Amino acid sequence: MARCARLFRAFRAEQAAPATYCTALARDAIGQLSQYTGLNGRVVADVGGGPGFFIRELRGAGARAVCVDTNSGELAALGRPQAGSAVDVCFSSNVLEHVGDWRTMLSEMVRVTRPGGIIFVAFTNWLSPWGGHETSPWHYLGGSRAARRYQRKHGKPPKNQYGRSLYPVSVAAALGWARSANGAVLVDAVPRYLPGWTRPVLRVPVLREFLTWNLLLVLRRVG
Repeated sequence: MARCARLFRAFRAEQAAPATYCTALARDAIGQLSQYTGLNGRVVADVGGGPGFFIRELRGAGARAVCVDTNSGELAALGRPQAGSAVDVCFSSNVLEHVGDWRTMLSEMVRVTRPGGIIFVAFTNWLSPWGGHETSPWHYLGGSRAARRYQRKHGKPPKNQYGRSLYPVSVAAALGWARSANGAVLVDAVPRYLPGWTRPVLRVPVLREFLTWNLLLVLRRVG
């Protein structure tokens, strides 16, 4: 519970002190990742890592970490990965909800991970209290309506624009994908910011969409 309280305090300060929030989130995420795999000497791809907070923590844990872009054009700029090229861990934090074709992103994360490696992905589900990001909680009335309200109030469009850079990914859809993923098995699924004993929430349709806040999926590459 102390961890949850610490994350919630950092979360509330995101707009006023984004660096403090991102540093706290990165440290917590790498701590979570370390529960599933060792990091020292491992090759880790941080998908959509942005300004580098996660890379810094990964390297601090001894990983050989690189940041890659979620844009397929950018990823393919030097051609498709060569046969046999792979990473030990493919990591992504709070990126999936910003990708229109999120299933393809997950499939690509699995593809570039070596057999036995870990895919660690966490995202903010749409019906969580923060699903609309800066337009929350008005996203419950519709993403487009929430964006228009934000623009009227602030005189500028939101950074995360519904249907363009923010998409409604559900817990049910993500779990469904993970349980039938080609080339990977689901190791764990947990509400990321909540204590581990809240896992049973994910078995309750509808309720899980509102209570999960942020879903963490951990998969292991097979084959």
